[in-house]
Amino acid sequence: MDLYSVKSKSIPQKIVIILLEILLLILSYWLLFGGGEEVVLEKNGMHTLNGNDESRTIIFIFSIIVFIRMTIMMIYWLKRKIPWEESLSVPMAFALYYIGFPLLVFNRGASIGWIDYLAIFIFIVGSSLNTVSELQRNIWKKHQENKGKLYTTGLFKYSMHINYFGDILWVSAYAVITRNYYSIVIPILLFCLFVFWNIPALDKYLAKKYKEQFDTYKEKTKKLIPFIY
Repeated sequence: MDLYSVKSKSIPQKIVIILLEILLLILSYWLLFGGGEEVVLEKNGMHTLNGNDESRTIIFIFSIIVFIRMTIMMIYWLKRKIPWEESLSVPMAFALYYIGFPLLVFNRGASIGWIDYLAIFIFIVGSSLNTVSELQRNIWKKHQENKGKLYTTGLFKYSMHINYFGDILWVSAYAVITRNYYSIVIPILLFCLFVFWNIPALDKYLAKKYKEQFDTYKEKTKKLIPFIY
């Protein structure tokens, strides 16, 4: 099924996604501050250290911000149909952030420093790119004179998929905060998902719908990373 061409409010699916993500956030809090990580790590034969409370707090604040942003965007701006299988796969993907990063940050011993402040800045930039670009496009599409036109202005003039680039940035910020080399796997997986799955599928839909408009846009605009790729 072509997900991008089927419009629907998908209220039941959205409710399921929100409820599952709330459960993940509760589990995340238990892992970070309720002794859950000791249980998980020690049962898997791993030693636990005192860690760094500030880094755990930053990780949890990141997750709260991500949840709020994504919930607002899904409720108000997502117009396409959400299949029932996606209502389960989306929370499973976000479990990498809400559960994976808390597990990876737990044994961090380093105190908060300039690298962490840089990561916070990257998180803010990435979140802003993702949310602001979607907001700009949503406002533009509401104008009747833009019906049938491809949106190529705002932040999207710097990258065809600037919203995905924003996602990669804020996920990378999570990884930096953990100071755990294994964390780099998560943003790499996200990058590969976008490059080899999401972007080709979306470009195929846009090319079919907008034809010459999309061809012109594609020729003069970078695919994902502004000014680079």
